[in-house]
Amino acid sequence: MTPYPWDGDGPDTTPGAAGEVGRAVARTTALLAQRGHRVLVVAPSTSAAAVRTTRRAIRAGELFAQDGTVAVAAVGEVLTAPGPVRRSPGLPVDVARTVEELLGSVSLDICHVHEPFAPSVPSVALRHSRALNVGTFHAPTERHVATQVTKKLVERVFGRLDARLASFQATAELMGRHFPGRYEVVHPGADPAPAGATPRATYAGAPVRLLFVDEEERGALRLFLRALRRLDTGELAAPWEAVVVSARGPSSSTPLRHELRERVRFVGGAEADAELAAAHVLVCASDGGAPAPGLLLRGIAAGAVPVASRLPAYEELTEDGAGLLFEPRDVDTLAAQLQRLVSDAALLARVRGAGQELRDRSGWERVTDDLERVYGAVVARRHDTTGDPEIRRRLQSRPLIDVDLHMHTDHSHDCATPVEVLLATARDQGLGAIAVTDHNEISGALDAAEKCAEYGVKVIVAEEVKTANQGEVIGLFLTEKIPRGLTLEETVAEIKRQGGLVYVPHPFDRMHAVPDYEHLLTIVDDVDALEIFNPRVAIGSFNEEAERFAAKYRIVAAAGSDSHVAQGLGTVRIRMRDFDGPQEFLESLRDAEIHTRRGTLLYVQALKFLETKATPPAARKARRARRVERARRS
Repeated sequence: MTPYPWDGDGPDTTPGAAGEVGRAVARTTALLAQRGHRVLVVAPSTSAAAVRTTRRAIRAGELFAQDGTVAVAAVGEVLTAPGPVRRSPGLPVDVARTVEELLGSVSLDICHVHEPFAPSVPSVALRHSRALNVGTFHAPTERHVATQVTKKLVERVFGRLDARLASFQATAELMGRHFPGRYEVVHPGADPAPAGATPRATYAGAPVRLLFVDEEERGALRLFLRALRRLDTGELAAPWEAVVVSARGPSSSTPLRHELRERVRFVGGAEADAELAAAHVLVCASDGGAPAPGLLLRGIAAGAVPVASRLPAYEELTEDGAGLLFEPRDVDTLAAQLQRLVSDAALLARVRGAGQELRDRSGWERVTDDLERVYGAVVARRHDTTGDPEIRRRLQSRPLIDVDLHMHTDHSHDCATPVEVLLATARDQGLGAIAVTDHNEISGALDAAEKCAEYGVKVIVAEEVKTANQGEVIGLFLTEKIPRGLTLEETVAEIKRQGGLVYVPHPFDRMHAVPDYEHLLTIVDDVDALEIFNPRVAIGSFNEEAERFAAKYRIVAAAGSDSHVAQGLGTVRIRMRDFDGPQEFLESLRDAEIHTRRGTLLYVQALKFLETKATPPAARKARRARRVERARRS
């Protein structure tokens, strides 16, 4: 998934960040396809015809290429704003619908999004993806809207990433400051010199060719041209020439003297790779506004010596003497560094030699190897759906029962339902088994387990445990109370120690105390079941997000009414084979069907309020006695 248009002369011919992302996507997807992977590139387009073709392919279910090549899906027509200023294309208004339809029509293992800042195709894909999500962040520049204005929303979208990659260490550090997480650095690759490119002049007395490629902010070109004014142009000076690759042409704000105009040549943006192969020196003069570390890397890979401003992304690539640096906007030092290289052939050769290690590992094969390794590590975290065939065979002869895995009694601080009333209501609702999951307490579940036989309902002893600061988790089939306030990992370990099952309730309901996406990833291997439906969740998309998470990691899906009043029982039923113990329960749950009934959240919440906070303690005690007596007689 790329945010930049994918058509015309190709995504890798676009200057700046769009070209860097397009080049990375084009090269790695081609190699992945050659290695046997089925690859689909999803991007906006400037072609209405391409968008129509993609929509027909979605409806026909024919998105992937049949010949093993990379397929491209155009999901929205980009309308570029007119004018001389280079602007990022806006997000097509119809892209969300098309991306959602596309992701719903294909089964993907990996959804790899590039620069998933909103609004963009990748950010939309993250909202709708049911695959494992890998995100790559390329540019080491701060995006003020994403990091200041809409940070909370962006954090929520980025939270759906299962792995985060950064093209440079500077990018990883920048992203880590604003959006904490683990970022693995995978440097981009570089293309070999194009066929027919003029080789770099190496004969004695050949002029040193200085190159500037206009992929940084406009001020960088002006700084380069100002530095050229300071170079020695006398008859006894070492010869040099300069080439500027720019689609925008010369800078009118920095006119050149006559003798410089004879040395400086402007060429179009399509000549960048050929000029990199012929240049002795590449200048990257950004002040940090729009650095182009990918360009610097391509220059080193092509054999040019970089002279770059002292920015973290540039320092990262020129360490160990692989380039010369100057302070941002320091035209005098830039000119001095250029003069050194022009005048000292030995220095030029020495600095060029220091970049050999980077050149040796600049191929796209290495990048693709890294991507396959990351993809494999993420996919390996999926749960094995095989289960235990022997237990499943044994369960086939068992009767089907309805089960509710999440409910409370008056042993919870926010519930007034006596154990007897809960059991009687479960029986009347036709439930064959229930999990009693009181908050930070198992006394209610133990009481229910002792009394359940007279009501004909099986009880799973459970507890909904509040962790220190990472939400709640339910332990099923417990024998001892687990104290609140442990870390999420400690709580999970205690559930496992007791031989119980780890059940994560309402995992993405941000109106509850829930573990966020990143915390869930730390325990995903130990989660036995995930609650994908909870009728007390006020916003339906939270349940949908839980369903997506369970599907992508192939975690066993479950559901519960989360009832705090007896009237809430029956809104959720898991139809599954009868079971004995946690192993049979889990195997039966793998093949279960989840049935839900539309309820009124406002109604049950109002009942909960009336039964708890609105009723004085003395009245609650008297009412409890009457309810228990009725339940015993029923």
